[in-house]
Amino acid sequence: MKEASLKLKMHIQNADIMQNGAERVVLNAMLGMFAVLALCYVFFLGNMVVNIVERRTLESEARTLADEVSDLELTYLATTNTIDVALSHSLGFEEIKPNFATRKPLTAHFGFGSNTPNHEL
Repeated sequence: MKEASLKLKMHIQNADIMQNGAERVVLNAMLGMFAVLALCYVFFLGNMVVNIVERRTLESEARTLADEVSDLELTYLATTNTIDVALSHSLGFEEIKPNFATRKPLTAHFGFGSNTPNHEL
């Protein structure tokens, strides 16, 4: 048995499939490119999985935030319905009458409509 295995080993060592050095270079280049492509595939596939998981997490957080915003909107609407003039007076606010600033029309200053120029600005 040992003799048969030694004989097989000798035949394998003597059998050189590639006789030309160029063929060996091409084969090594092809195997190297295959390894690079396999690594790129693994990288891109892992990146896609991470992005999918992150997107699902962000969607979950967005739903939680949307629920929180709707609760705050309901609280705001309920609070605004309770505010009236009586509440503002009880809190010490007073109603004031607004005073508006007005000015005379420009035609009064420049004397439009008369033939004499008005230099009294």
